[in-house]
Amino acid sequence: MSDKKLNFYPSEFKESAVKLAIESDHPIAQTAKDLGINVNTLHTWISKYSKPKEEAMHTSNHHFDEIKQLKKELARVTQERDLLKKAAAYFAKESL
Repeated sequence: MSDKKLNFYPSEFKESAVKLAIESDHPIAQTAKDLGINVNTLHTWISKYSKPKEEAMHTSNHHFDEIKQLKKELARVTQERDLLKKAAAYFAKESL
């Protein structure tokens, strides 16, 4: 059997390592060495935990559009509710 030790790294450490590797001016191999991890492990984490900027921008635009649409729908439903309240009050007066 091999004598390799399996290391468990918390997700916070992985995300911090990815952020450091991406934002640092140093090569990824140097960052991995400084952190005491295998360079291939860091590359795996980068592909898993980092989003391409284009995808992040698309997601932002999607959320903005969804919020805009939901605000319009909320305004319409609020108007309908207010109208129904007035109609209910009107018919309640009529039946008395």
